[in-house]
Amino acid sequence: MIELSRDDARRLAVRAQLLDADRPGDVVEVAEQIGSIKIDPTATIAPSEQTIPWSRIGWAYEPGQLSKVVEQDRLLFEYDGHFHAASLMPLLVARMRGRVFRAKASEWMAANTRFRKDVLAQLRAEGPLLAAQIPDTSQVAHTNEAGWYGSNQVPRMLELLSYLGEVGIVRREGRQRVWDLGERVYAGIAEIGYDEAAAALEQRRLQAAGLARQKSPWTPVGMAGEPATVDGSAWKWRVDPAALASLDDDPGGRVAILNPYDGMLFDRPRLKELFEVEYILEQFKPKAQRRFGYFAHPILVGDRFAGLLDAELDKKKENLVVTAVHELADLDADEREMVDAELRDLAEWLGVPVVFPSDR
Repeated sequence: MIELSRDDARRLAVRAQLLDADRPGDVVEVAEQIGSIKIDPTATIAPSEQTIPWSRIGWAYEPGQLSKVVEQDRLLFEYDGHFHAASLMPLLVARMRGRVFRAKASEWMAANTRFRKDVLAQLRAEGPLLAAQIPDTSQVAHTNEAGWYGSNQVPRMLELLSYLGEVGIVRREGRQRVWDLGERVYAGIAEIGYDEAAAALEQRRLQAAGLARQKSPWTPVGMAGEPATVDGSAWKWRVDPAALASLDDDPGGRVAILNPYDGMLFDRPRLKELFEVEYILEQFKPKAQRRFGYFAHPILVGDRFAGLLDAELDKKKENLVVTAVHELADLDADEREMVDAELRDLAEWLGVPVVFPSDR
């Protein structure tokens, strides 16, 4: 049993997410380590698929790098709302092909057998295609209580077929996905068994986390890695041996401004257990109930979450407007200057000046 101090546990988590002082060289390196980069259109500052690489790489990252490695180099690929490292493709495809839907989705697919065949036939004959280029020939409409889909059933069918590996995304035109047959998108990948793929994915999740709770629905790592305890925590943990072995080479911490959809924040119970911070995204709260802002970006200083950034890119005035930096922990003068420097770097990356609050 490996015994970890809380400081070491935090350092492991920070380093696994490439948020220490040793910055990665490019977006492929980022994806290979953290596994996936979330795609989301919310862009008070910039979309998550751009700010997540920037938080790791810094000034050397240019937005065009991402589209190049996805669409030209094929070193990353899009699936289920994320850009994934290409090395994960055989593992994810193996899981897709063994996927079983829950009752409601299965019933909808069964009721739309002809529609399914129509979509696949058109992609085979004409693909790659946008969803808007595929006619809706559905027999039964999907009940859409959550409001995620419109009346057109094509996007829903494509989503479900993508989970089965029958279709895939080849590129984007603006924010719109371009679809093709899975047999073309995933052509030539290695064949891996369903259970073997599951075990390998657990290992990759642990690699991205550094350490995770042994039985976690948020970061399912199974029995990957080694068992560990963390000082002051009653949880049973699994730790990545490779990350543990390199802990003595820790280059130290830095300031990182994280998009709310950053993978570092996804496992909220782990965030609270290790970092003693309860992060609540206020995007879906009524304005009057927000304390920190519509889309507040957490600020990591070393191995602690020290603040929340409420800021927005004003495209008309062409500047980054900082409404507030809410301190979750007391920052000394040097740390405040480090945070300000990172904000100036962020604005420079966006190509605009930064405007700080007048009452600072």
